[in-house]
Amino acid sequence: MSLIGRITSKGQTTVPKSIRDSLGLHDGSLVEWEIVDGKAVLSSRQADITELAGILGNPLGRALTDEEMDAAIGGSLAEDDERIMRERREGDDDRR
Repeated sequence: MSLIGRITSKGQTTVPKSIRDSLGLHDGSLVEWEIVDGKAVLSSRQADITELAGILGNPLGRALTDEEMDAAIGGSLAEDDERIMRERREGDDDRR
């Protein structure tokens, strides 16, 4: 499919609807431009979860301790671990 567009004085262009639909592009989509064999190639760029690491920054400027992480999620991981193990043991007892 070949379509003709126009570049504005700011270097902007409109991606035709048929191409947006074909690539699954919508408002806010990330796109990637490449030059391949002298041609500009536009690709949909799905955000990789690893690219989001650190985007919010670290207000403490250091890693959280285990206790701080426990407090942040509203409980003690050790208590949760004990509860899970207890429920597993009780389930094993019920199967016998």
